[in-house]
Amino acid sequence: MSNLRVVQSLSLRPFHLSNVARVEQKDQELHKLEIFFANLLGWIPAKKISRTHIQKFAQAISPHREALKQLDQEQLIQKFQQAIHDLSTQPSHDTAIAVIFACVGEGISRVFNIYPHPVQFMGAYILLTGRLAEMPTGEGKTLVAGVAATIMAATGNFVHVLTTNAYLAQRDEEELRSLFQFFQLSSAAIYGEMEIPERKENYHKQICYVSANEIVFDYLKDHISGKGTQPRQIENLRALATGQTSDDGMIVPALHFCIVDEADSVFIDEAQTPMVISQEAEGLIEAAIIHWAIEQAQQLVADADFSILEAEHHVDIEKIPVNKEIPLPQNVRPIWYNHAWKMLLIKQALTALHLYHKDQHYIIQDNKIQIVDESTGRIMADRSWEQGLHQLIEAKEKVELTKGRDTLARMTFQRFFRRYLLLSGLTGTGLEVSKELWMIYRLKVCQIPPNIPSKRKQFKHHYFKNNQQKYIAIAQHAKTMADANRSVLVGTRSIEASEAISEALTQLNIEHIVLNARQDAQEAAIIAEAGHSGKITVATNMAGRGTDIKLRPETKQAGGLHVILTEFHESARIDRQLYGRAGRQGDQGSCVAYVSGQDQLMQQNIQGLIYLLNLIPIYVLRHYFLSLAVKHMQKKCQKRAYRNRISMFKQDKKLNSQIGFAGKIY
Repeated sequence: MSNLRVVQSLSLRPFHLSNVARVEQKDQELHKLEIFFANLLGWIPAKKISRTHIQKFAQAISPHREALKQLDQEQLIQKFQQAIHDLSTQPSHDTAIAVIFACVGEGISRVFNIYPHPVQFMGAYILLTGRLAEMPTGEGKTLVAGVAATIMAATGNFVHVLTTNAYLAQRDEEELRSLFQFFQLSSAAIYGEMEIPERKENYHKQICYVSANEIVFDYLKDHISGKGTQPRQIENLRALATGQTSDDGMIVPALHFCIVDEADSVFIDEAQTPMVISQEAEGLIEAAIIHWAIEQAQQLVADADFSILEAEHHVDIEKIPVNKEIPLPQNVRPIWYNHAWKMLLIKQALTALHLYHKDQHYIIQDNKIQIVDESTGRIMADRSWEQGLHQLIEAKEKVELTKGRDTLARMTFQRFFRRYLLLSGLTGTGLEVSKELWMIYRLKVCQIPPNIPSKRKQFKHHYFKNNQQKYIAIAQHAKTMADANRSVLVGTRSIEASEAISEALTQLNIEHIVLNARQDAQEAAIIAEAGHSGKITVATNMAGRGTDIKLRPETKQAGGLHVILTEFHESARIDRQLYGRAGRQGDQGSCVAYVSGQDQLMQQNIQGLIYLLNLIPIYVLRHYFLSLAVKHMQKKCQKRAYRNRISMFKQDKKLNSQIGFAGKIY
């Protein structure tokens, strides 16, 4: 039985229940003036939790530790449950909170033979109060989420722990299952191939680990079937008539408490794409017109017949030159003789040809187009692009065309996550987007210092005029570090770049291993070996988030993990995530950036500055100018991305032409 009084007592802001059968937050319609003043709070800098405050919190917990050691498991659970009860009945709950955390700490000690650090206790408390905890990489955020999930689940509320992909959801749930079982709590994970009955069963567990994409699609499936979306009074009447409650039919029973791991990736990076659920249909665009559109687009010349705005991911074309026009196929629908519709399709075909690249945005696997998530580097199984774009890319790559899809429902992350009664998050890089996190999700960022100060060394950037020079230099530098018994992680933005660097290493007879979307099945094994002395791992962003590269003792003695960034990202946050693989938990480590003037983002955003960089002969001056140029580029990219997200947030309730991913119905 859920206890919403605990959520109310812990949350720093009130929630308003929706009138639908599913327990969720109500969408509030605020006056523009109210929104303006509420958004002003977003300008307040992120709160920095001092070490003094953390120690004071830990000191409130520690007096209970010795007494709890004397209790057996059953007595400890009773003490824990009594403190949970006190939490919902006492006006001042400081003592109850201290006892609760002490009980969970003792449980962790018995299950895992470790005791949480003070910063981990503080991180879990911040989650329980509906805020976002920014903790440096390597501080044990998985355990922090587990502590908060244990406490909230014990109150009877459903807890969802959201990750960036199904692999991490399964891994984290398996790691912490013994802790949940110790406190007699049920847990499960959701993965892509799971059928609806099993999904429903797992969502009804007290703690459910699931990727953000999966839960949004499952929520939309409930909406399509009408379950959980009707007013509560109607569902109560139906329950009286049928003897079944609305919970029996819903996949996702309630939106009580949510912990989002790698929150900036989910809330910010992935929020630019709406989640769309659809079903296969013949569609408006027949196969003949798809092939015609690609053939017609291939006749057109960039900058002469159309313009490409790569930075904006946009193509502009007004008309097809008469001498390059290809006749429409016979027996096509009359709509394609309309100039506006024809140009819309040609624009999509040009987008498929020039803005979506193999081994960056997608790969071909088993003669099918598989979308690659740019922020994580992983395959997004059973996803497709809308508005004929997927079929146009299939025609471009000469693979079998799949059927079109009719949109049944859509939702953005912004609207979905605002429906939780209590929302919280964990990340290593939330400071840069703290204002947006408040404006959209009403999440306040709290910075928590590391348990042990970082010893990671940051070397100066290296700049090269072209990629060939860069790849050779990276290979030589990686070998030098590996020869010194260091482990080396080479991070890339795309599959194509990872394979180009792999080729450069192979040409120099340097042993290495590659991790990208093609090797996703071997991810765990590859990461397990990445911390060995002399090991060189070339990886996409798959190794940039949610991974813990465990170093061997001899590797630590040699200087730890060395990270090589091979191309700057649109956001400095993603660069910091990659750098954060090194120097974790007070270990030694180092990082460096090797970039070139041919890098895609630099070509798109600072082409004029690249010309100046190539003229500067002095290394120190070039490094200084490069740092300024990169800051300018990333600021420009983030402003553009922010405008896109805000625009989508405002237009979410309307069907628009923005490309989204389509999920299949099981």
